Amino acid sequence: MHVDDARRVTTEQFASPPSLGENAGSPYVQGTLDELGTPLSEVAFVVVDLETTGGNPSDAHITEIGAVKVRGGEVIEEFHTLVDPQVPVPPFIRLLTGITDEMLLGAPRIDQVLPSFLEFARGAVLVAHNAPFDIGFLRAATRRCGLPWPSPAVVDTVVLSRRLVTREEVPNHKLATLARFFGTEVEPDHRALHDARATVDVLHGLLARAGGSGPLAARTLEELDLLASRVHPTQRRKRHLGEGLPSRPGVYMFTGLRGKVLYVGTSTDIRRRVRSYFTASEQRSRMTEMLQAAEHVVPIVCETRLEAQVRELRLIAEHDPPYNRRSKRPSSKAWVKVTAEPFPRLSIVTSVKDDGAAYCGPFPRRQSAVDAIAAVHEVIPLRQCTTRLARISAAASACLLAEIGRCGAPCRGQQSVAEYAPLAERATALVGGLDRSAVETLHARMKTLSAEERYEEAGTVRERAAALVDGLSRAQRLAPLAAAPEIVAARRRDVGGWEVVTIRHGRLAGTTLTPPGADPMPFISAMRATAEVVEPRPAPNPATHPEETEILHRWLIEDGVRLVDLVGTWSCPVAGAEGAPTLRPDDRGDRLARRRL
Repeated sequence: MHVDDARRVTTEQFASPPSLGENAGSPYVQGTLDELGTPLSEVAFVVVDLETTGGNPSDAHITEIGAVKVRGGEVIEEFHTLVDPQVPVPPFIRLLTGITDEMLLGAPRIDQVLPSFLEFARGAVLVAHNAPFDIGFLRAATRRCGLPWPSPAVVDTVVLSRRLVTREEVPNHKLATLARFFGTEVEPDHRALHDARATVDVLHGLLARAGGSGPLAARTLEELDLLASRVHPTQRRKRHLGEGLPSRPGVYMFTGLRGKVLYVGTSTDIRRRVRSYFTASEQRSRMTEMLQAAEHVVPIVCETRLEAQVRELRLIAEHDPPYNRRSKRPSSKAWVKVTAEPFPRLSIVTSVKDDGAAYCGPFPRRQSAVDAIAAVHEVIPLRQCTTRLARISAAASACLLAEIGRCGAPCRGQQSVAEYAPLAERATALVGGLDRSAVETLHARMKTLSAEERYEEAGTVRERAAALVDGLSRAQRLAPLAAAPEIVAARRRDVGGWEVVTIRHGRLAGTTLTPPGADPMPFISAMRATAEVVEPRPAPNPATHPEETEILHRWLIEDGVRLVDLVGTWSCPVAGAEGAPTLRPDDRGDRLARRRL
């Protein structure tokens, strides 16, 4: 047969297999479609087969392309052409396919054929038996022709058959074997169009098997991708946990035996997010371990993303799930305290008390608090001993810091309360956001060390100063919200109406959505009347987990958020740490310091 150009053959010219959804007695019947995802009956598949001059696309070329486009079990269109490979056909290939050099004389070259095929397959899912072979040749051909590869979704019927057809049913998963098993209308014979037609019937037979129930069921393109992917057996076995969940924003909890909460997450679409845990994209070993213990998924629908974030944080704090890494035990973070005593010092504590002391933090790790204290000691020579100086003894031995001039030795009476007070006041002003000269001094010291090429020392100063600024900034953000009895704020929604929240002493106390076009004030009044009653805690600690207040602060300063009402005050200090200079040495010094460390 000689083909001068690519031929497109319509449905009327060839018999079509039965529809997946119209004939209940057909072996191609598709089961009930999933309400989400892309139903398989609506997916256009282009089943393609190639004949080539060899097995490696780097040194072999395409000699024939056959493709069949199907949707809903019906053949829509076919594509077939011989291709002049510009090289002789090896004897083995001539014997296998029957394609000879004489048949290819006058056939179009691949650069003439490929654009037509790519247009034929545009927007469809490519299907092939042993897809890496055919797709590999198509990708190599597009590269040689200078064309972009469209990166379509690909289904490999070899992989599907290994999932759905057992060894007891077939000895292997070759196309000829599966064609006999499924009783295809066309027998594969190593000619591209014939093999593509046979693969269509094999595909429909496999989809009919996948249309049932159980862990291997696939009624949507997404589920078919899951079935064909390399997922852990536990993921496949626990897929049912993702069924019946709402496609709404909110929080989800994986629970185990006796309702123990294993993992808490949040998403704008609970159903889609939970289902992703059972796909090949989820490769975290701890999540696979979690799924092994999971028995249920509990959804908690939230009206807004902000509410979902806060609920997630509170649930993690309440249940301490073993598979959550972030936000665990948020109430046990470290704070740095300027003690309230005649000779104040810096101390690391895990709670804030109403004791007249000044606090900054919380810090994400205790080591960060240690670094912040070291940064303060760099520029303010506070005493570093841990004892309360109730009694002064001139006989006491001086410590090393006193000997090198880094401490005034108040323990020996060499420094009075009045002489020590300016140091304590500087530390208190630094924590309260009234004076950031100490941070500026650290920045200048870092620059000097870097200029002197003392990069390791400059790096140490930078790390300590960065920890200090981080803790100071957080405290100066939290303190105003913690002190404010009530903040009511609103943001317009894309669909109309407003998202409104009530924040009391840094805690989310209430939230509501107002309908589009309605007067929001009655809804706001009702929300405030029913909002949670919140008792304040000693500032800067808010009446909730500090991370929750940080979430609320980020929401409040987003573009489009408006203050509706404010009881009390909400402000940030002008001389606060947020305005501190960038704590970064020159790039060369930074690179050298990292290399040496």
